[in-house]
Amino acid sequence: MDLKSKIILISGPTASGKSSFAIKFAKKINGEIINADSMQVYKQLKILSARPNPKNYQKIKHHLYGFYDVTKNFSTGDWLKLAIKKIKEVQKRKKTPILVGGTGLYFKALTDGLVKIPYISLKLRTQIRDLQKKLGQKNFYEKLIKLDPSSLGKINPTDTQRSIRAFEVKRFTKKSLHEWFKNTKSNFVEDDFFKVYIDYPRQDLIERINLRTRDMVENGAIREVKDFIKLRVKKDKSSNKAIGIKEIRDYLKKQKNLNDTKEKIAIKTRQYAKRQSTWARSNMMSWTKLKPKDINYFLKKI
Repeated sequence: MDLKSKIILISGPTASGKSSFAIKFAKKINGEIINADSMQVYKQLKILSARPNPKNYQKIKHHLYGFYDVTKNFSTGDWLKLAIKKIKEVQKRKKTPILVGGTGLYFKALTDGLVKIPYISLKLRTQIRDLQKKLGQKNFYEKLIKLDPSSLGKINPTDTQRSIRAFEVKRFTKKSLHEWFKNTKSNFVEDDFFKVYIDYPRQDLIERINLRTRDMVENGAIREVKDFIKLRVKKDKSSNKAIGIKEIRDYLKKQKNLNDTKEKIAIKTRQYAKRQSTWARSNMMSWTKLKPKDINYFLKKI
C-alpha cells in the first residue's frame, strides 16, 4: 500500500503515545502533522492539554496546535473547516497529511461529514436538559422514543448526551437526527484514508497517565491554571472542559491538598481514556489496531 498518497489518521486514548508515533510515521513517509485534539487547539493550555513539545515542530511541520484563544468556543465544525484546508495545503506541497488526536468526533466529521443542523437556541437546549434531569434517563429515553421512534436501536438507552441531542433536534427541526445524518457527506471517500488506532493495554495506560499527571503538575500546570483564571473565561466556553482546571482551582482555594489534586486529575484522565476506548470500539471498527509492542515493526514495514 502506498501510504504517501493517503490521508493518515492516528487516534487512541489519552497518554497512549500518539504524538511520538506520529512524528516517527511522518519521518518515514515525508508527512506533516495536523492536530485532531479539541483541547490542543488552545494556546493557553499547553501543559494541561499535553501539547507536543515545540522541539518536535522543528523536525516535522505541525498545524492547528495552540492557535486559538480559550475565551472563545471552538466547535467540531470550526475544526473540520480548518483541517480540510490544511490537508489540501499539505497535499499541494507533495507531503502526506497525518491527523493526530483523541477527539473521536473530529475524525468522524472528517470521514463521514458533519451534520449541518440549524442553530438551536440555548433556551430550548437548557429546557430539554432540565427535563432530562427531572425525568431521569430511563423516562427521558422513553419520551424520546415517542417523539422520535427512529432513535430506537440507534441510541443506547443509557447514552444521556446523544438522547438529549436527538430530542432537541427533533423538537426544533421536526426532523429526526438520523435523517440529518443520512443526508450528510464527507469531502473525501473511504479509500482516501489510512486509519490507525493505538490500542494500549489498560493497566499500562493507567501507569502512563499517573506519570504524566505528576509531570504536568511539577512542570507548570498550576501556573497555567492561575493564568487561565485571570482571563475570566465564561463557564459556557469549551476550554473549561480541560481536565485539571477544576481540580487545580480547588487546590488554589485550599479545598484540596496537592496529592489529592494529582490523584483527582489522574482519576478523571483515566475515566476520559475509558470513554475514548468505549467510543472507539463502536466507531473505529475499521481502523488498524496497533499494540505499542507492534509499533516499531509496523514502522519498519512502511
